[in-house]
Amino acid sequence: MSQERNTVIWLNSLGIYNDSIDKLKSYLGDLREIHELGHSDLEKLGIFSSGALEKITKSDFKSSMDRYYEKLNGLEMDVITIFDKDYPQDLLKIPDKPFVIYRKGSMIPQDHIAMGIVGSRKATNYGKWAAERFARELANMGVTIISGMAAGIDSIAHRTAVENGGRTIGILGNGLDKVYPKSNWGLYKEAVDNGALISEFPPGAQPYNFHFPMRNRIISGLSLGVIVVEAQQRSGSLITAHHALAQGKDVFAIPGNINSIYSQGTNMLIRDGAKPLLDMDDILEEVRELQLLKRSNDMDRLNEADLSDTERRVLAFLKEGPVHSDIIVLKSGLDIQTVISTLTILELKGIIKEMSSRIFAIV
Repeated sequence: MSQERNTVIWLNSLGIYNDSIDKLKSYLGDLREIHELGHSDLEKLGIFSSGALEKITKSDFKSSMDRYYEKLNGLEMDVITIFDKDYPQDLLKIPDKPFVIYRKGSMIPQDHIAMGIVGSRKATNYGKWAAERFARELANMGVTIISGMAAGIDSIAHRTAVENGGRTIGILGNGLDKVYPKSNWGLYKEAVDNGALISEFPPGAQPYNFHFPMRNRIISGLSLGVIVVEAQQRSGSLITAHHALAQGKDVFAIPGNINSIYSQGTNMLIRDGAKPLLDMDDILEEVRELQLLKRSNDMDRLNEADLSDTERRVLAFLKEGPVHSDIIVLKSGLDIQTVISTLTILELKGIIKEMSSRIFAIV
């Protein structure tokens, strides 16, 4: 297995990416078999371009891999393949999963609870506000924010997560040794210190236009759902949304001015079935993992709250969901005046709210 692992890394280092590697594996069964094939054999497969064939046949596998691992160590960069135990489990579930990814920083089990936030590079003030709002609220819940490290909405999402003590993961369309855009140099470091940067492209790979649609499937693949903040009618953010739908993920879109080119894409997504995102409840209604996280956070907050025995007793009846005050009276054995006054105190403390006439729920 180690030899096949090294082979897939070797191919990736030569600039041979997922589509070609997948075809090769389907044909050979075991990628190690490529070392037994000559130029004419590889040419007959019809998989590789003439440039790729030249790279493969001119590269000495063992010596080039020794040099490559030295290079990765010098760049403090991890390389992870589908043959490795620490390959992200969420990526294993998607079509066209990357055979190889490079990582700077670290991923932790909590990063499974993640949401993607993407949008226009030329964000409006409205888009910037919306991206910051939802990134902040999600980060404060303990949700990891995933985006593409581009200018505009992506950068705002990453930066807001870090500023609020959260974690963030940036998916790049170039090698991890390249900062693109240049203005994000500081943000790159913050992402590494508070999460990770990931790319399927080897060090040295430039931010070519065709790389970005490829990386978008990884953004959605690592996310429970994707929020599209702003997008023009032809936008990479829409590609991310379509990947998310194909992967069975929830897609949320911020409604916008129908006269704005930056809201054409998001409004089209809503028209075609994406959920319009107005507040956090819209996300919580759809993403079960976030419902469970919020409930856990609520319980932690309540356990730390300075409450009287009666307040805790009444509150216990609201932990499973909204409850009418008469039900609390019936089940608790407390008189109606005690229950009503206690509910009022809990509401003044900001712990509960009245949903409708005498029906209360934890905030």
